[in-house]
Amino acid sequence: MNITFRSAIVLDPRSKHHNKQVDISIKNGHIYQIGKINKPVGKEINANGMFVSLGWFDMSCLFGDPGYEYKEDRTSGCQTAASGGFTGVALLPNTNPVIENKNDIAYLKALNKSHVTSIYPLAAVTKHALGEDLTEMIDLHHAGAIAFTDGVNPVWNSDILLKTLLYLQKFDGLLINRPEDKMLTQFATMNEGVQSTLSGMKGMPNISEEIMIARDLRILEYTGGKIHFSNISTAEAVKLIKKAKQEGLKVTCDVAAHQLTLEEGLIDDFDTNLKVNPPLRTRKDINALIKGLEDDTIDAIVSAHRPQDEESKKAEFDQAEFGQTGLQTVLPILIQLSNKLSLEKMIEKLTISPCKILGLEVPEIKKGAQANLTVFDPKAKWVLDEYTNHSKSVNSWYFGKELTGRVVATVNGENTYILS
Repeated sequence: MNITFRSAIVLDPRSKHHNKQVDISIKNGHIYQIGKINKPVGKEINANGMFVSLGWFDMSCLFGDPGYEYKEDRTSGCQTAASGGFTGVALLPNTNPVIENKNDIAYLKALNKSHVTSIYPLAAVTKHALGEDLTEMIDLHHAGAIAFTDGVNPVWNSDILLKTLLYLQKFDGLLINRPEDKMLTQFATMNEGVQSTLSGMKGMPNISEEIMIARDLRILEYTGGKIHFSNISTAEAVKLIKKAKQEGLKVTCDVAAHQLTLEEGLIDDFDTNLKVNPPLRTRKDINALIKGLEDDTIDAIVSAHRPQDEESKKAEFDQAEFGQTGLQTVLPILIQLSNKLSLEKMIEKLTISPCKILGLEVPEIKKGAQANLTVFDPKAKWVLDEYTNHSKSVNSWYFGKELTGRVVATVNGENTYILS
């Protein structure tokens, strides 16, 4: 689709048009004109009061395809991502079967040319993501895996972690690890604190995350290589990672968007959509996470999109599955945070930084470049409901609530999503 956006404000510090209001025309998948355009091409969209940034990239997303397509398949997942502003998603390998061979990688990438959102597979570190036997990571790398992780499962075996960090150095590969000591969180349902005490349920202590980060950093110091921590959630985790960066270790990390606004006290009515892992923490932790984004200790913001079918969530709190959908609610969360963090800083955590961490080419907003853009209205109000939800699943605390901030268009080459 050829299209022209009128009077959009560019939000990209690397562009000469940064913070300027311009017209942008897209022709045959490339930025054809940018500036003041007298002869627009294709469909015109009035973007006055809206922002245009590089296309967003999500480093931590889970679809159910293959094996759990009833929760989310490749098509519904990509449609959901596009409506949320994402031109690229890194998919966790926790499907059935687990993403651990070349055919699995090819399957996930097969539909990329037909969707606005491109899929970038993350391959499992260990077979079946069980933490016991290593996969053929070199072969998976050559097949198109952009990094290696056991996804929602931590690499719990210290020897496996050490060997992985050594092995990945052969091709400058990245290990992504979810820091959680499973022995400390077994049977737990929420953060260990006031709410868990009042409810009589076992809580997840902060140290379950912090012990794993400390272990991984010590092994990283010993082996070399690089590691990325996924979905950190505690104040102490931020401190540990900040210190490691100051010491020169190659370490990066991300935080789930919902962890920046939702706190443990909301669980007092036992809404299972708030049962997530890592759990919602305290206001002290949230403030530390926001500070970590501000000083660049935390490198990226992710959706932590974890779709669950109705049966998995309509259960007693301790029996319900973890996770909530997140792709369509990242922008409203960022707008909610914009009084504490600059929009420019947060968008950088969704665009430039994820690409650099994963070794991907960073797009550009300039004439002649392939179009990779997200256009959004920071003031638009809307409701996430059965009509606006693109996911197969509805497990979101935000479902039915009025939200501020909406994606108007997502452009990736010749594929375009436009809000109807």
